[in-house]
Amino acid sequence: MSYMAEETFRKGDIIALTVTDLAEKDQCFGRLDNGMAVMVGGMLAVGDRILARIKKVRPRYIEAITVEILEPSLDRTVPLCSWFGVCGGCKLMHIRYEGQLLYKHKKVKDALEHIGDFIAPPVTPVLAAMAPFHYRNKIEFSFSSMRYLLPEELSLEQLSRPKEFALGFHTPGNFEKVIDIDYCYLAKEAMNRVLALTREFAIANALAPYAVKAHTGFLRNLVVRFSENREEIMVNLVTSWHDEALMQRYNIHIESGMAGHKMTVVNNVTDRHNTVATGDSEFIISGEGYLTERLGGLDFRISANSFFQTNSSQAEILYHSIFKVAGLRPADTIYDLYCGTGTITLYLASYCRQVIGLEVVDSSINDARKNAELNGIGNAAFFKVDLKDFHAMLNTLENYDAPRVIITDPPRAGMHAKALSTMLRLRPERIVYVSCNPASLARDGKEITQHGYQLLSVQPVDMFPHTSHIESVACFERTALC
Repeated sequence: MSYMAEETFRKGDIIALTVTDLAEKDQCFGRLDNGMAVMVGGMLAVGDRILARIKKVRPRYIEAITVEILEPSLDRTVPLCSWFGVCGGCKLMHIRYEGQLLYKHKKVKDALEHIGDFIAPPVTPVLAAMAPFHYRNKIEFSFSSMRYLLPEELSLEQLSRPKEFALGFHTPGNFEKVIDIDYCYLAKEAMNRVLALTREFAIANALAPYAVKAHTGFLRNLVVRFSENREEIMVNLVTSWHDEALMQRYNIHIESGMAGHKMTVVNNVTDRHNTVATGDSEFIISGEGYLTERLGGLDFRISANSFFQTNSSQAEILYHSIFKVAGLRPADTIYDLYCGTGTITLYLASYCRQVIGLEVVDSSINDARKNAELNGIGNAAFFKVDLKDFHAMLNTLENYDAPRVIITDPPRAGMHAKALSTMLRLRPERIVYVSCNPASLARDGKEITQHGYQLLSVQPVDMFPHTSHIESVACFERTALC
């Protein structure tokens, strides 16, 4: 196959290039021999030498799609999962784990430099996961009446699986079609067993999966949680209505196939026109209705709809990274913004005089208070506060000292501008920003430094091997002139 050597390019031309960087959404970057930039789609690795077909020629770069890998990168490896490239969960499974860590380190550093305008940001090497496979303690599977057909199935007259039933993961960007998977390499073995048992029960009982557009069907989601410390399993079947007799039969089927495991089975019910894996009401079918996980010597109750870090072993590493840079003193009062169910708050409680968790979600605050009581922690207080309202915070916290240290763990979009302003008006000596999105960290970090703080350190922690996600712990300190 020949490729273009001229500097005039047209749609459909074949070009050759070497991949030099990875980007978002299955995109990679490289340059032609003449220096022209190319954004190319495909599951590629840095160092791959490829042929690509031009899709669009723009003034400053070319958009292309991979045609052939001429010389594979040394970082390439064979993905374990047969669904890789179809399922959107593991975008990096074709890259050696050591290569993934280098990519994630560069992703954090590049965001701080290009978005945050930091010069030589102090980003340390990524803390690797101890277990790159089977690390998730929670998996959400979806039911659908529209199974995603693989390319090789489209020409078949007879299919080995029905088109009208699927239990697995949504195809990227499609909320109707679901890939009917048998096994996930990120899930615990027990979770994969529950997946198989649920599929058996659903098909044997001719249970209709939910159809998004028609808003019909009984089965919506299967959410499985696992406690590493207690080896407990929670099975949450999300349905459109509650059928007590059917759920009892389902419970018997699951428990008979999971002999020897301590379990709880719950049924979340919703009739909403969406595919979110939570219910408006909940029925406990068997067990206690919650799991207990142990992190950092503390016990945490996890209910069906509670937020909890999905990688338990890496969560301890993340929390220890927060502790290392927070510089806590016995007399300190610290605030934990976006505290959720209070895991970080309670982890730090024994190292200071008072720790206060702030959160806007009622259920999270209730769980946090229960977790404090469960662990006998008396110096942690939790309040429902809208972080965007500075005066509401002052009124709520008027009986507490101002914080010397603030921990903030915002959602992927980062801190709301008003919440960021509120935090900065409190003028803590140190801010520890926990981020799941390097771009948001860079944007908010830039604002923080413009208000008299300097960036001391950034520690990436790999919570999600084989995905493009990376967690970071950034420490900012107020300068003497502030």
